[in-house]
Amino acid sequence: MLDKLPAPLKNKYVITLIIFLFFFVFINRINPLTQLSLQNHKKEMEDKKAYYEQKLEKVKEDKADNERNIEKFAREKYYMKKGNEDVFIIVDDEKGEKKN
Repeated sequence: MLDKLPAPLKNKYVITLIIFLFFFVFINRINPLTQLSLQNHKKEMEDKKAYYEQKLEKVKEDKADNERNIEKFAREKYYMKKGNEDVFIIVDDEKGEKKN
């Protein structure tokens, strides 16, 4: 039966190389298929990270905008002031309405 094999398959180095390649490609824990899968997963995670960093920046901008709006609302509606400020309320004599 060994006589019918081609000459390269009778060489012990070729057999060793074939066994090594089989082990490396199919059995090993860090085989090329797993590496490709991990690279794809890494790319997806980096894309998600960039997306959420953009969302985080937007939320920070919205938070700062809301803080400015709350201060504006408190000053206009409830006549609140900072410690070193004075608030003057001007009343229109004709209508009897308050103006800021």
